Amino acid sequence: MMIRFAILPLLLALNFSMCKKQPAVTEKPQPGGTSSPAAAAIAAASVAAASPKITKPVVDQTAQTLIFCYHRLVDKVRYPGTEITPAAFEAQMKELKDKGVTVISMQDLLAWKRGEKNIPPRCAVITFDDGWKSQYEVAWPIMKKFGYPFTLFIYTEGVRGGSLGGGEAITWEQLADLRDNGVDIQAHTATHQDLREGHNVMVIEPGGKRTRKKLTGADYEKWVQNEVVGCKELLEQRLGIKTNCFAVPFGNYNEHVKELARNAGYEAMFTVYGQPITFTSPMDSIGRYAIEANKPKVFADAVNMIGTSTGGGTAVAEIGPKDLTTQPADGETVRTALPLIKANLSSVGQIEPGTVQMRVSGLGLVPANYDPKTGIVSYQVPQKLRDKSCTVIVSAKSAGKKVETHWTFGIEESAPTAASSPAAAAKK
Repeated sequence: MMIRFAILPLLLALNFSMCKKQPAVTEKPQPGGTSSPAAAAIAAASVAAASPKITKPVVDQTAQTLIFCYHRLVDKVRYPGTEITPAAFEAQMKELKDKGVTVISMQDLLAWKRGEKNIPPRCAVITFDDGWKSQYEVAWPIMKKFGYPFTLFIYTEGVRGGSLGGGEAITWEQLADLRDNGVDIQAHTATHQDLREGHNVMVIEPGGKRTRKKLTGADYEKWVQNEVVGCKELLEQRLGIKTNCFAVPFGNYNEHVKELARNAGYEAMFTVYGQPITFTSPMDSIGRYAIEANKPKVFADAVNMIGTSTGGGTAVAEIGPKDLTTQPADGETVRTALPLIKANLSSVGQIEPGTVQMRVSGLGLVPANYDPKTGIVSYQVPQKLRDKSCTVIVSAKSAGKKVETHWTFGIEESAPTAASSPAAAAKK
């Protein structure tokens, strides 16, 4: 009995000591097992103090870049529209360096467009289309010499072993080697043809037989899905990569093609119309300067444009063609090579009349008419447009700020010219 009375005071003392160590303020559990707002605030503050604050960089939205598009490098040029000599190509790469133009990667460009990183104020992106072996054997050593990154847009049936891949085509092994050395590889359809419905296309039958036919309805949708989605899946499976860019053959597209590309998971779609790329340029129609042996002035003019830019210039507001009434409409195909080109700028705001300019691919700056009362700028093409697609660029100033829009339309040819581009044929 005496032992029990001796132990009892000791237990009481220990219990009192433990109670003193509890916090002065305790929070009772809330119904459902949740803590009170006060406790949640304390916990959040504790986590915030322990975690570093992540902030997005402030990017220069007035920067601009150019994208160049090359095809095949050959010593003897037979197709000047898609070929250039190695010497001329190396001279152009050297000119970029000499004029202080930084060559950046395609993925850096896209990161800038997403607002994730800055790009130099004077920069360019180099791309190659189709998948010729000269891009691996000739262009790559030159690019390594200058330390330039670049992107390949590949049409999958044109790779060696494909239905269109002959002896001049790049191989899957060469593509894997390029991939392993940091080269960006992206999609350029399966068979490199006009993707718009209603055109005659070459269809590869089982067994490799080729036939030309006009696909419509369900047959067209099945074919175009393979062109836009199938090529992406094959590149990703064969090379273990992620493709987020899609280059449209010949620059021909419409809203349906854009929708297919978006649904396929492409972040950006590329065409050819030769224009500086700004922070606000639409991601579904990013233009590139196509470099051709018979048009050396294209490269010179582009370099002079970007070479004189020092960054921090006047920002350009991009206006989508869907916000204007254009003639022909964006993505439309016309049946005349002498079209009347029009755009209604009345929705843009107060336009300064003397600042309105129109450029037409293949013609350059044209003497367009602008009517301040209606807001319509127009130009009747006086000479036949030679290419099967045409891009129009209209710029002006509104309230002291430069605004710009561009759109592309197709021209129905009277007869097919299959030999006009080696890219659309088998790589023999």
